[in-house]
Amino acid sequence: MSNSAIPTVMYAISQEVLGGPEVLHEIELPVPQPGPSEILIRVRATALNPTDWKHRAFSGMFLPAPPFVLGWDVAGEVVAVGYGVTLFAPGDEVFGMLPYPHGHGSAAEYVVGPARAFVRKPSNLNHAEAAAIPLAALTAYQALIDIADIQAGQRVLVHAAAGGVGHFAVQIAKSRGAHVIGTASAPNHPFLRELGIDEVIDYRTTDFTTAVRDVDVVVDPLGSDNVMKSLRVVRPGGIVVSLLGGDAAQMASEAEKYSARVALMLVEADQAGMRAIADMATAGTLRPTVADTFPLAEAAKAHALGDTERTVGKIVLTVP
Repeated sequence: MSNSAIPTVMYAISQEVLGGPEVLHEIELPVPQPGPSEILIRVRATALNPTDWKHRAFSGMFLPAPPFVLGWDVAGEVVAVGYGVTLFAPGDEVFGMLPYPHGHGSAAEYVVGPARAFVRKPSNLNHAEAAAIPLAALTAYQALIDIADIQAGQRVLVHAAAGGVGHFAVQIAKSRGAHVIGTASAPNHPFLRELGIDEVIDYRTTDFTTAVRDVDVVVDPLGSDNVMKSLRVVRPGGIVVSLLGGDAAQMASEAEKYSARVALMLVEADQAGMRAIADMATAGTLRPTVADTFPLAEAAKAHALGDTERTVGKIVLTVP
């Protein structure tokens, strides 16, 4: 697409106040222009993550008060590049995550982001599948590889294993030769076995602390109470990676009792991680599960589904 064919206005999903899905509505905004080292992407799909519906509903998160356009995951086509960009050219299909948290804005027809937050979209993925990957898979990758440095033969426990981050964590840990244990409700056990999980625990009927021991790495998206419980099953020298935060000093103090560590992480835009994830997707060792898709204009319906926190995999907005 030439610059002359890029429109001057676009549709985006915005909100003026915090609240339920009903606060979301479609607005028109100017199409942004890429600055130095940036690319302008025609968004074909963007995925929702828990951080989207939490920022929509609650104050005290990472963003200032609305109005704002949420969304961090992007899959689409480069339509213009800023000064100094050599990695991509108009027409390239890319996917990636806008810098978290302040780079939000992908719930729109066009978005600008740093060129090095993106990589080329694998040809075996459509845009909806590609959009489902970046934030959740990067979270899992950074937790397991960058922070925990998992090794073949280690025991990894993934909480909420059928969720967005969880189902990627299972696949990434298995690709590294780990023995993977997950917690999930019974209806999701067959799905997790298809992903290659070694053991799965129904959290509704079983206290995982009675069923698991000698774990090297725990990935926990549930919060501080679950982090504290998880420390009971970690071997000395092991680590719990918390994705939801909490009282860092309290967690560290508790971890000391078990000669273990707790790491509180936020996902970061990361081209090296995205390249590794894209390679896995191309090879078929990492595949996204799309729970449902909605057109951009029906973002409120998608958020309502996200609010249930009962989906398997990811919810995706497609941009016609």
